[in-house]
Amino acid sequence: MKNQIKLAVAGAVFAAASSANAGIVIPAGDWTLDVNGNVNAFANFSQHDNEGTITGSLMDVYGTGDPSNTGSEGSTQGINTGLLPAWLGFTGTTRQNDVDVSFTISMQPNVSDNGATGDGGTPLFRQAFLTFGDKSWGTVKMGKDIGIFGKNAILSDMTLLGVGGGFRNSGAATTTGGIGSGYIYAAWKGQFAYTTPNMNGFQATVAMVNPNMIDRNSLNGSTKDQTSFGFEAEASYEWTGDIAGKAWVSTAQYNGVKDDQYTNNGDDFDVQMWDVGVNLNSGNLGLTAYYYDGDGGGNGVLGYYGADSTGKERDSQGGYLQATYVIPTGTKLGLAYGETSIDQTSVDRTAGTVLADKTSRWTLGAYHPLTKHLNLVAEYNDIEIDAHNSSIENDAQAISLGAILFF
Repeated sequence: MKNQIKLAVAGAVFAAASSANAGIVIPAGDWTLDVNGNVNAFANFSQHDNEGTITGSLMDVYGTGDPSNTGSEGSTQGINTGLLPAWLGFTGTTRQNDVDVSFTISMQPNVSDNGATGDGGTPLFRQAFLTFGDKSWGTVKMGKDIGIFGKNAILSDMTLLGVGGGFRNSGAATTTGGIGSGYIYAAWKGQFAYTTPNMNGFQATVAMVNPNMIDRNSLNGSTKDQTSFGFEAEASYEWTGDIAGKAWVSTAQYNGVKDDQYTNNGDDFDVQMWDVGVNLNSGNLGLTAYYYDGDGGGNGVLGYYGADSTGKERDSQGGYLQATYVIPTGTKLGLAYGETSIDQTSVDRTAGTVLADKTSRWTLGAYHPLTKHLNLVAEYNDIEIDAHNSSIENDAQAISLGAILFF
């Protein structure tokens, strides 16, 4: 059975310059086992100018120097995986009683570690789900997998084969790509999802999801309470021809998120987000356009600085434009611009909070298929963060060189 790398890794196939990715297929009685994944590593050479702390920017955490060290300026070097972590996945498929049944379990180990002994890295475990269904009536998924809202934004991002933002996050399992500088992270969520059959190119997914919300001002926090499951949904249409492509819309709705840090004793914090995007491909040319908007979504990770100190939701929006072209050598060249912004509330303005107004990113990349499964990658990333009502501006630039191997 020929099989492309499964969903979380399959997004990279979009940008894998002429690579044909297939897993290692093993017949096992009634089952077929597909072992698949990737290994990638990048050397990152970066410099940064950090004029001061800017609240609510993911890149101020991962991309532009030490946010606690006002006035820092300098350069760093490090070896790390890129936006797509190293991956080892196992998928089993079978058909029983006229139903297609499958399971997927995966792990994502580090390829670098900042610990003194090099043993401090903890692998991620991003997938553990089952599916059942039939092409005549659709598919049900239960378990942990990539979220629905924002999924196509990250799977269409060319930096999925490279680094993008977060290049100073050395020793971590992943960088940030365009997360926080073009789209909100789809994240990995427990979910009960239903996907319709493919109806002449049209397909839709609806999902009840675990409320993977975070404390308003902490990337490492967790929601204290949630009155209901989250809801995410997507509709897409895909077509072929001289100009082939895919268009989609999706939404995320989380109601009744409570945060004990609010000064009004934790009033409910709601998230209502939507997005729209399109991929177009004609010959060697590829174009992507994406936009998102809504309330309470914050920046980069759903809910991160999505509300002010009283629990009032902040409006946020962003998107990116991307163009790629495959030259005669087979190398895919790409240029992308992305940005995100968070609007101030009246409480922010009164308090004088130095909030991120706009985080923007330019990426120039080259992705060369040395073999069917191995791509050499070179990227240049430039990130700039501007604050509301302030002269503070933080920026960082990086050159990243490395390779990504799929199996």
